[in-house]
Amino acid sequence: MNDLFNLSGQVAVVSGASSGIGVDMAKAYARYGANIVVTGRRKERLDQVVEEIKEIGVDCIGVACDVTDTESVENCVKEIMDHFGRIDILHNNAGYGATKEAELLTDEEWNMTVDVDLTGTFKMSRAVAREAMIPQKYGRIINTASMFGLVGTMATPTSPYAAAKGGVVNLTRQLAAEWAKYNITVNAICPGTFPTELTRSTIDNDEYKAYTKTVVPVGRSGVDGELDSTVVYLASPKSSYVTGQAIAVDGGYTCI
Repeated sequence: MNDLFNLSGQVAVVSGASSGIGVDMAKAYARYGANIVVTGRRKERLDQVVEEIKEIGVDCIGVACDVTDTESVENCVKEIMDHFGRIDILHNNAGYGATKEAELLTDEEWNMTVDVDLTGTFKMSRAVAREAMIPQKYGRIINTASMFGLVGTMATPTSPYAAAKGGVVNLTRQLAAEWAKYNITVNAICPGTFPTELTRSTIDNDEYKAYTKTVVPVGRSGVDGELDSTVVYLASPKSSYVTGQAIAVDGGYTCI
């Protein structure tokens, strides 16, 4: 194993890891030696993911958690600390996105997206930093933002998602500035379109594939595994001089 990316003995927590790219990234950390905590609201799905990750050869537990609920978040962090005694890596991946024309959006749809994507990221970061990373004077926080946190789009009406993910990008910068003195780095990834339960049918649509070829320089959507190298890099102890950054993994969508 290359020591640049050796996470052996560390504990990585991934929220929103009952399905989709959250599972992929939890497995990426596990393949580089980290013990894993997967969190999400669907406990039965978490149990399945736990068994898959244990097959990699690391310890793994699943903890039910609603990132919009402060008590749930704090109980989650307590359970993790009781089991492992430390948290070295936090990956805030829990997400939700209402897609509807802005003029038709309800308050509930707006609030749900912002509560999960932005406020939930803050609540998890606050609890983990306070209870684990600040006391141990070490931490790596990686936030899943989006390319739509950097730019807009005419393809999908998704104003609450874009606003929330833009907030995640600047929250990342602010937490990086505040917590650098504790040897905690805070960075964000800004993925393009990747296959998940919610997006796969869209991605596989011929019309969408044709659209992608016109707006993404590499000419396609992302595929499973193409986020792994970026998140493992940001989680590594060797990335100690990288903080407050938002790294687009989008096939070049945001460069044109």
